[in-house]
Amino acid sequence: MPLAAKGEFALVRSILEAALEKHGQPVRRGTMAHDHHVYMLLTEAAAQQRDPAALAAYAPQLEALAARDGHRLYQAIAARALGVARRLAGEDALSAAAFDRALALFTDLGTQWQLGRTLCERAELELARQAPAAARDHYLRALAAFEALGALPDLERTRAALSALPA
Repeated sequence: MPLAAKGEFALVRSILEAALEKHGQPVRRGTMAHDHHVYMLLTEAAAQQRDPAALAAYAPQLEALAARDGHRLYQAIAARALGVARRLAGEDALSAAAFDRALALFTDLGTQWQLGRTLCERAELELARQAPAAARDHYLRALAAFEALGALPDLERTRAALSALPA
């Protein structure tokens, strides 16, 4: 069940959605966010909120724009979001394939934080599949990625998830 959009999240989402309706003007040196940036933010928020309707609305848009522009980072973010959407829908094999695509792209890009986040999502899929040993492996790999960066909030969340796993 998706979390209700509250407070700052609801405000950010409404601002981003309004931005999509505005026509861009010629700009210099990236002074205005392009659609793929806005869709990335909306997709990320939808994935974090576990909102199937928002994921269905934004992730395919991001995926298409990222493919069109050859933007590998956003392709990976879209793949991760689609993995979340598939997991929420109970489509485990499609979820795993999407997460694995995201993992491959993030690995190639060397984006440790994004890699760690995706490994945590993959671990949640394994928990849904009743595979705690596989979940532990993904969480441990995520922990290593977060430790390499000193990403303390992510380290704490991942450690808590690991400690909650059955022995």
